[in-house]
Amino acid sequence: MEDMFAKFGVELTGLRKQIVLLLEENKRLSIENQQLRKILRKENGTAETPAAPDPDVAAAQAPETAERPGAEPQDAAGQVGEGYDNLARLYHEGFHICNVYYGHLRTEGDCLFCLSFFNK
Repeated sequence: MEDMFAKFGVELTGLRKQIVLLLEENKRLSIENQQLRKILRKENGTAETPAAPDPDVAAAQAPETAERPGAEPQDAAGQVGEGYDNLARLYHEGFHICNVYYGHLRTEGDCLFCLSFFNK
């Protein structure tokens, strides 16, 4: 009987890991789908906007547009480094960019560690 419970425990742990992976993939694909729809709308020239703005989008865009204290002045073109842009895009797509959870899906809204990166 105890062996059966141990086997069920191992099986349950494996199923939980599989569920987490599937949820992460589902979220990633939903975000990708949303981005592709936005690109399609731009190409078709429709001016439709989503009814309610996504709070993660607003939070990810705010650090990009805000001035960074103590930052070096930007060049004449006003460009930020390509790496910074890539990390901002990843955060905008719902992934952690902090050293604690890098690459994992953000499931609970904004991450203070990630946001602190934008203030550096």
